[in-house]
Amino acid sequence: MLDLRPHFSRFLGSDKDRLHFAAHSHHPWPDVTRDAQLAAWDLAASRIDGKWAEVLGPLWQRLQGRIAVLLNLPDPATLVFAPNTHEFVGRILSALPAGRVPRVLTTDGEFHSFARQAARLEEEGLLAVTRIPAEPAAECLPRLVEAARGGGYDLIWVSQVMYQTGAVLEGLEALAGAAGEAALVIDGYHAFMARPVDLSALAGRAFYLAGGYKYAMGGEGCCFLHCPPGWLPRPRLTGWYAAFAALAAPGGGTPYARDGQRFMGATFDPSGLFRLEASLGWAQAQGLDPQTIHAHARALQARFLERQEETLLAGAQLAVPGPVRGNFLAFELAEAGAWQARLAALGIVTDHRGQRLRLGFGLYQSEAELDALLRRLRRG
Repeated sequence: MLDLRPHFSRFLGSDKDRLHFAAHSHHPWPDVTRDAQLAAWDLAASRIDGKWAEVLGPLWQRLQGRIAVLLNLPDPATLVFAPNTHEFVGRILSALPAGRVPRVLTTDGEFHSFARQAARLEEEGLLAVTRIPAEPAAECLPRLVEAARGGGYDLIWVSQVMYQTGAVLEGLEALAGAAGEAALVIDGYHAFMARPVDLSALAGRAFYLAGGYKYAMGGEGCCFLHCPPGWLPRPRLTGWYAAFAALAAPGGGTPYARDGQRFMGATFDPSGLFRLEASLGWAQAQGLDPQTIHAHARALQARFLERQEETLLAGAQLAVPGPVRGNFLAFELAEAGAWQARLAALGIVTDHRGQRLRLGFGLYQSEAELDALLRRLRRG
């Protein structure tokens, strides 16, 4: 089993008693990201406004290239970056048809960045939202496909891995085939750098968004969106960066780039892009592709589940008991928040969503951390 702890010395060394098992949320970052953060500062110091030539040129292109390879995308130029996924939510919603209330098909298990915004617009009668139950997970995708075939939707928004449970929606090509004229958006945040993702069959049809806060270990401020050519070409919510490289607009209208850059906003803090590029470059240098990362997380999960009955969590049921899930375990527990606090008192970092306690597993953990976790859970 991998032991990459020396590469995370800054985060792990900051509190040697802490056991971090929230690897589905803010990950520890590899040490190379600290050098990248300083490089961003030094670039600003040395070139001031001239830094943007590097940020929007070589750095941007290197990061596009790395992500395109990881997702098996044919054209890196379809990728665009923003500080958070909510920016992309707003721009995508702003690109829906005008003159009527747009119809949206989604699930009741989407992350807050979309779910909250959609609910608020729905309150004002600005969206008509159909929500398919995310559970049971095996029925979610077939129900989405059936609903999509009914037609009439302007937007379909669905997670590849559900953030509450870790359930995986496999076979999203079927949803793309049923989507008709609707723009299709896949939230891949809990899949990117957590499990293999191949978008080659969907690259011309589906938007895909994720970022560096979680499994990619780049931290905040470095989210991305893959934009299929021709879909939603002119978001109404737009920043001046979206005009870079744009052709002259016919009739004197507002110009847009034709690639992913059409979804850009305005001035942003680029340090997250430095960290994400460093983290992904480090992973590549270590031979760590998503398949290897997922296998490592699954091995840690299996080792934990083999010993679960010896711990405080004996008898706790998994929300997704089968073999196909993300890189975290979600346990069904009444008063999951109290359980999180109880584990925190033992020096174990977890989190919860509703009545589910989530334990995540990542590259910065080894068998030693797993065994330490089991010891604390036996003593507690």
